[in-house]
Amino acid sequence: MIRMLASVTNPEEAEIAVTAGADLIDLKNPSEGALGALPAGTIRACRETVAGRRPVSATIGDLPMEPDGVAAAVSRTAATGVDIVKMGISAGGDPLACIAAAGRARGAAALVGVILADLIILTNDLIRAMADAGFIGVMLDTGVKDGRTLRDHLSDDSLAAFIGQARDAGLWAGLAGSLRLADITPLAALGPSILGFRGALCQGGARRDVIDPDRVAEVVQSVRDAGSLGWVAARVG
Repeated sequence: MIRMLASVTNPEEAEIAVTAGADLIDLKNPSEGALGALPAGTIRACRETVAGRRPVSATIGDLPMEPDGVAAAVSRTAATGVDIVKMGISAGGDPLACIAAAGRARGAAALVGVILADLIILTNDLIRAMADAGFIGVMLDTGVKDGRTLRDHLSDDSLAAFIGQARDAGLWAGLAGSLRLADITPLAALGPSILGFRGALCQGGARRDVIDPDRVAEVVQSVRDAGSLGWVAARVG
């Protein structure tokens, strides 16, 4: 089964996403970048609104690949009580050292790494480092939000290879990055664990707009339908 991740910015949006059937509620601040962090108070308020009905993740912000800063942000975010802390991985600095530092700083929270596919070359070393550091999953996303989607940066063959590498490492694999409704069926056919959305859920289609209940419900249903078709195809094959 493929799960649908909805990125939200406040308790009101969190309630909309839960009611519409999103499987994972992801907290981020789109006005602060691809993985912008929300204030700790807002994260706690969202978590209280969700009230255990869905797993809640939160991003630590778009940070340079410097281990001490990443570890501090992971620790602060984990202290809010979220189920999952998400850290971005981009070029420059020392990504491998940051992954290890995050693993030591996560406390009781689970960790998911987000590789920004347009800003760093995807390598199996990054995935293996996450597995060694105790991460539960890895996602691909885009760092520059310029209208292009993840599929504009990586071919379906490359995405399928990423999913296979993650599974071989014992991690679940997620895909995000300005995904649209039209991307759901071809991406679902690759067998990811999660598909993540923000802009496609919003009233005007822009990630800084307010999410719309009907759009969220439409994406949720499309992911479920595409996931079911993929399961049938796998069984028939």
